[in-house]
Order: sequence, then C-alpha cells, then structure tokens
Amino acid sequence: MKKFLLSSIIIIIGLTFIGRLSYLQIFSFSPDQVMEDPAIKAIYDYPERGYIYDRNNKLLVGNDPAYDVMVIPREVRALDTLEFCGLLDVDKEKFIKQLKRARIYSPRLPSVLVPQLSKQDYARLQEKMRRYPGFYIQKRSLRYYDTNSAANVLGYISEVNERDLAKNPYYVQGELTGRTGVEKVYEDTLRGSKGVQYIQKDRFNRDIGKYKDGALDVVPEQGKEITITIDKELQEYGELLMNGKHGGIVAIEPSSGEILAMISGPTYEPSLLVGRKRSKNYTKLYNDSISNPTFDRSISFEKSPGSPFKAINALIALQEGAITPSTTFTCRNGFYIERSKKGCHCGGGTRNLNNGIYKSCNAYFVGAYKKIFEQFPSNSEAMDAWEKHVKSFGMGNYLGSDLHTGRPGTVPNTKLYNKWYGIGDKRWSATTTYSNAIGQGEVNVTPIQLANMTAAIANRGHYFTPHILKKVEGKDIKNPDFTEAKYTTIDKKHFESVVQGMADVYKKGTASGVQIPDIEIAGKTGTVENYTVIDSVRTQLTDNSVFVAFAPVDNPKIAIAVYIQNGYYGGRYAGHIASLLIEKYLKREITRKDLEKRMLERTLEAEYAKPYSGQPFKINERDWSKHTIKPKTEETQSR
Repeated sequence: MKKFLLSSIIIIIGLTFIGRLSYLQIFSFSPDQVMEDPAIKAIYDYPERGYIYDRNNKLLVGNDPAYDVMVIPREVRALDTLEFCGLLDVDKEKFIKQLKRARIYSPRLPSVLVPQLSKQDYARLQEKMRRYPGFYIQKRSLRYYDTNSAANVLGYISEVNERDLAKNPYYVQGELTGRTGVEKVYEDTLRGSKGVQYIQKDRFNRDIGKYKDGALDVVPEQGKEITITIDKELQEYGELLMNGKHGGIVAIEPSSGEILAMISGPTYEPSLLVGRKRSKNYTKLYNDSISNPTFDRSISFEKSPGSPFKAINALIALQEGAITPSTTFTCRNGFYIERSKKGCHCGGGTRNLNNGIYKSCNAYFVGAYKKIFEQFPSNSEAMDAWEKHVKSFGMGNYLGSDLHTGRPGTVPNTKLYNKWYGIGDKRWSATTTYSNAIGQGEVNVTPIQLANMTAAIANRGHYFTPHILKKVEGKDIKNPDFTEAKYTTIDKKHFESVVQGMADVYKKGTASGVQIPDIEIAGKTGTVENYTVIDSVRTQLTDNSVFVAFAPVDNPKIAIAVYIQNGYYGGRYAGHIASLLIEKYLKREITRKDLEKRMLERTLEAEYAKPYSGQPFKINERDWSKHTIKPKTEETQSR
C-alpha cells in the first residue's frame, strides 16, 4: 500500500510539472517573457512611414532608405575602438558615450549606436561589420521631401527620448517619432506598426533559427498615406513672396475650413532636419534669435489685429442695435478722448458704415464702440456682451484645430479691467478701453484667427474649424469637429452691409491700388502700431502691415490673412502679397508681373536688423507694472 501511494505521488508530481511546462511553452508565452530570456534575440522590422500628399494629390513627403548601426551590449567583445570608430566615422568619445547609454538602457536589447547611414556608407560597411560581434546594421527609412516648403506644416521626426519611452510602451530606444507638425499630430497613422522576429541562440551565442518556428513573430504594417488640405503650389509661392520678410500667412477655404496655405516667415527647408546632421542643423536654426525660423508665426504670433478688427465691431454694433448702416459719426481728422485728440487718416468728414469701413475711419468705429456700451445698464455688462460676440468668431482660444501648437490670443474682459482699474462702474468705461474699437490695445490675435474671422464674414455668420487633414488612404475624413458649422452670435442679416463695405475697400478705399483683374474681392487693410520696451520705456517701431480678404465676394473660395512685421501700412506689403496669393489660387497664374517681381525681390531685412526690432511690445497682466505708460493713453493709428 505504501509502495503504491509513493508511486502515485511521484506520478502526480511528474504530471503536474509536465502540464505546467506545457502550458508555459504552448499557451502562456508572451513577447515580454521572451525578451527576458537571454537565449532569445529580437530583431525589429520597421515599416516605412505613410506618404503625405497635398489636396491635389501632389507628393509632399515620401521615404528614402537608410541604415542604423545597432548594438547589443552584452554581445560586444574586445575590439580596436579607434579602428571601429574610423570605420563608422564617429569620434571615440561619442562612441563610448553611446555604448554606455545603450548598456544602461538594456544589456540584452538592441540600441541604435550610429543612426541613419547613407546607402553609400551601408555598402561600405555591411561586409566589415561581421568582424565586430554585438554590432549589426538594421534597415529603416528616412523622410524624403518633394518640396522645399511647408516645414512648419509638415514638421519633422526624431529619435525617441526617455520621456517618450516612459510615456508610450510601444517605442523602444532608437525609434523615430513625429516631433512637430503633421508628423506629430498624426504619428499613430503615419508610423504604421513595427514587426519583430525572435531568434533562438545556442550556448555559444550562435543563431540557430526562429524561436518556436516564428509563432511569436509579428509582420510589420505599413504606415498609412494621408492627404492634407494644403495646396502645394500656393504654399510654395507664398513662401517665395515672404523672402526677407517676417510674419505669418494663413489661407482657408471658407466652405470647409480646410487650410490652403499656412506660411511662416522666415522658414527653412524641411530636408535640413533629416539624417545625421539633423541635431546640428536644428540647434543652428533654434539659436537664430533674429530670424527665429523654428517659431511658427502663422499660428503662434500674437499681435494687435488693427483695422481688420473694425469689421467685428461693426457687426457687434449692428447686432446690439447701437447703429444702423445709415448711422453717421463726424470725423475731424481724429476724435477726442476726454481732452486728448487721437489721430485718424481717413481725411475727415461725415461717415456712415460703408465709408467708415472703406476709408477705415477711426472716429467712426470709436463712436460705434461707445454706442455699444450705451445699450447696457453697466460697463461690465457691456464688456461681457462684447467679449462674447468677439469670441464667437474664434478669437481668444485655440480654435480646436488639428494643429500641433499655437497660441490663443487675447480678448480683454471685465475681469482684466477690474484688475487694472479697480472694481466699479465708474473706474473704467468705453472711453478707457476705446483702443478695442480699432483693434489696438489689449486685443491680440494670431494670423490663423484673422483668417478664420475673415472666413466667418465670407460665410455671413459661420465658420468651420480650420484643419489640416483631408483624407487617410484616399478616404475622406468625416470628423464632426471639422464638418459641423460653428455659428457666430451675429444674425446673418447684418453681414451684407459689412461685406459691401469690405468690397468697397478694393473698389475705392484703402486697397484700391491692389485690385486683381476679373476677381471681385472683399478685404480690409490694417496698419498696426508696433512697440517694444527699451530700458523700461515703451518705444515705437515701424508699423506692422496687415491685410485680410476673401474672394470672390459671392460664393467665396478663399479667405486669407497676411501679417507682415515692420511692413509699414496695410496695402504696402500685406495687401499686395494677399492679392498675388488670391490670384494664384483662383487663376493659377499671375497677370501682374511687375507687382510680383517687386514682392519677390523687396525685403525688410534692414528693418529687422535694427536693435530690438524683433521684440514686439505686448501688454499682459504680469508685466504691466513695468511699463511707464498706462493703456488709456494709447496713441492710435489704424488704416
């Protein structure tokens, strides 16, 4: 009996061990467990990133083959370091640093030692690498650009860092990820999914075949191609026009919110941030404090909008019943705030809504702004209503677009003025905040917000969130965030009189010198005061040039905003550039060759070379105490 019991126990224990081992070997293995096995080596197979096309199916970004020198630290044997470094064309100190970094990351897992070899380097090295155990060459792809433009839109890719690795377990050291622009926002779509092969090693560390006959191997999945809304030809042309100029341009299709062009000047060629020289080139670009080409002025540059903002104030005044299109105000070559006269450049006279817009009369819009406040029992209620109307055009927020960065701008409100002047209806008023009437003072916007505002006017009261993605794998994207209209707080009936005034800006107003043959345009010029602080003193610089427009007036196809730093008056640079871009988009050719030649050749580099010219004055709550002049004494110049 005892003998039988002992035999039974031995058999049960044996069967238990066999069962458990079978479970672990057949049912319970996982890639994570495999990676812990020192006898297993993982070889990753990186897919090509998805191609990027423009709205007309023209290639923007493709791929070129490249090769990384990989290292598995525990497999490295004694070697002639100087000889090996010479072969790889790296210095000894960098080699030792990279090897140490790889060892810290994991002695068993492969790490990138030298990234992004060219095809020529690969051909030279592939046979010689066998002499160096622990090192091998892995194929991957690098971005190829079929354009020298749109660096701020497309973005760039770079190697993942420790923060990326901690945040997303998908990545392993040495992989590339989208860092800015479309590459960052649509990283999950573009990168695809990497494959992996698990190789079994014997006790002599020799490869003996696939682990479990490849049962755990994963096939790579190609990145998906995407189509973005940018018009390649328009983008490239706009960047040529911005040669030697600082500023931002955004063009939008009003009927969809699709971004046609998003130009930041100065910019750089996207190919500079590809390959082994990427880090060196980026450092050089980032440290260029005068041009600042890595700063996207199209979505992050915040400045006063100037006279284009008068259209918003006109619509608010109409909505609140403060004026009608026939309401008039008298301009005496300026207007008075208390006993101080502020300037105007319209020539003086009696102004109604139409000629107030096309002559850009400061006195008219300050008068209308005061009338808005008179519709409410208190200044606070008036300011709250005004703020709500302005924000309904997309001002003061990030718009909710699919762009990777940007700035919200500033829409002043009751809270701000209570903080500056004190709480109480007599402490501040329309007279105190009159600069808001002409788009100066505390109002700050970005070029994309100006373009979106213009699109909302073109649509007579609604807009679609500006966005950059159009298709994935040839299929239209139906994202309700981008396909559902956002309505302003202004009734549709009030827009036509403002649109007519903006159309007359071209026919007989401040932009009559930049007309385009056979195209009806509605627009608004802006000459924006430009300040900086020098030795604690607020100092005026050359004015900024601003222009917004949409065309055709009926059934508009394009809405555009152009903002040129230190560009003088609105029609001088911004107006001309906007008109050329509109003609290019609608006609696909330029008829005004003399104007094109001037805009391509003329630069503002002398302006930007002046001390402090690149440091725009900006009012905000934190540093206002440093300034020697308070906002109610703001000078006015807006055309």
